[in-house]
Amino acid sequence: MNLTLKIWRQKNADDKGQLVDYKVTDISEHMSFLEMMDVLNEQLINKGEEPVAFDHDCREGICGMCSMYINGEAHGPDRGITTCQLHMRSFKDGDTIHIEPFRATAFPVIKDLVVDRTSFDRIQQSGGYISVNTSGNTQDANATPISKIDADKAMDAATCIGCGACVATCKNSSAMLFVGAKVSQYALLPQGQVEATERVLSMVQQMDDEGFGNCTNTGACEVECPKGISLENIARMNREFLKASL
Repeated sequence: MNLTLKIWRQKNADDKGQLVDYKVTDISEHMSFLEMMDVLNEQLINKGEEPVAFDHDCREGICGMCSMYINGEAHGPDRGITTCQLHMRSFKDGDTIHIEPFRATAFPVIKDLVVDRTSFDRIQQSGGYISVNTSGNTQDANATPISKIDADKAMDAATCIGCGACVATCKNSSAMLFVGAKVSQYALLPQGQVEATERVLSMVQQMDDEGFGNCTNTGACEVECPKGISLENIARMNREFLKASL
């Protein structure tokens, strides 16, 4: 298939940036979206032009690095996938595809489609951990009984890969689905109770300090999340926050 790509090009955080048109031809419908981008970059390099900068790593839907805003949707038109899992069969011959970086004050553009998401790292570092007994009297993990329901909910929350699609999709650029998932995966387990109060207060405070917006229950974050993180985690975080505040 032959496609027209309108790609956001921006030299650095201070550059104004603009959409630039590119043509790609003979794209197989079996290619992933990132493989199509590789074809474009190979063409640009062969012509002596600057390739398009974009993040990628595992290309297996695990790392969350490949974050792109494609035709107005985080990770593209499909559901439950990251950009690297999006295939060109989702598009038609002759289509025009708009490709932009994730837009949020807390995600400043580094170059082209690459944004700085270290704000997520700082939120995680502020409280996303548990105490570990290193006194020599440690217990095996399976020595603490946990109900199957709670274990499953904690695992569902822990599947968050921190890609930032929730932030990019939210009209308020809210990170509450991400923070809710990180709080929930510990709040549901007995191992997470030691720092429970400190954790939720610190992570929410750091989220606010980073410049993320608040949640207004639109639900777009859950729809666009490649791992299907539920809004229930935001409700759980709010309950944990209220309990810790009191």
